[in-house]
Amino acid sequence: MRGPAEHLAAIRSGAGLFRQPPRGVLEVSGSERKRWLDGVVSNDIAALGPDGGCRALLLTRQGRIIADLRILCLGEVYWLDMPRAAVEPVLSALERFIIADDIALTDRSTELVRWSLDGANARAIFSAATMGASAAPSGGSVVVRIADQEVRVASFSLIGLPALQFFASAASAERVAEALRVAGGRYGLVEGDANAYECLRIEMGQPIMGRELDDSVLPAEARLDEAVSETKGCYIGQEVVARMRARDRVSHLLVGLRFAGELPGPERELFHEGRKVGEVTSSVCSPNFGEIGMGYLKAELASAGTSVQVGEVGATVIALPFAS
Repeated sequence: MRGPAEHLAAIRSGAGLFRQPPRGVLEVSGSERKRWLDGVVSNDIAALGPDGGCRALLLTRQGRIIADLRILCLGEVYWLDMPRAAVEPVLSALERFIIADDIALTDRSTELVRWSLDGANARAIFSAATMGASAAPSGGSVVVRIADQEVRVASFSLIGLPALQFFASAASAERVAEALRVAGGRYGLVEGDANAYECLRIEMGQPIMGRELDDSVLPAEARLDEAVSETKGCYIGQEVVARMRARDRVSHLLVGLRFAGELPGPERELFHEGRKVGEVTSSVCSPNFGEIGMGYLKAELASAGTSVQVGEVGATVIALPFAS
């Protein structure tokens, strides 16, 4: 039986099959979908071709994060992938931006079950399961048949490792997963669980909604440059984002933390020389890196090597990600 360190190493060098907790998918349709969605979210939706995709943020008018989205262009519609808990607030926010636009928003969340392959051999296993089909370029998606079931497979990661996301119907989900298990037998595929997924996420320094991301956080504070276009036209919150980019100055930054003692829980305050300077957002006991976590720290203290305190426990700022 593998220990925790060997299990995570097997996922990194081979692959892990993870059944995702319920995810949310909102579908955007209508004749004005491209123009409208491009004017709402932070990345360049207008540049996406059929089967293209990207990461994008839905922001408040003050530039703060409502949702971290993976957007897939499916030709006549767009899919907005997000945590299930984000669906209601995202739907409510998007509906406010529909004025006289030909736009329809449909919640597809309960129609789909999600699996992911995460690790170096994810694409090799996909190819074996599909008899040689090619996965989409980064961010995009393709429709393939696995175990004689139609599945949309998207090329993006939620934890920072090479990964593919499988959108299957509830009726076909288990057959698809079993076909992936069989195909992955010679590629080092192992079953993953929520604890392994969370540990890998933190090791890779990936922020998520409800921990590192919420409507008090600005994109630059979370280092989410990949989700923000510097060249597109106006979108909700753009003025604030552009002003911060021009000034190249933020008050807080997301950092890695290595703790020198008992692992603190999230929302614990960080102190430096007796002054509150930030807070812990996530923490885990990693078999590879020890007691580690992420949090926000005043920007002037966010350099690697800075010492801070969490209660009686010392911590050192570490550059993200912990793992390369």
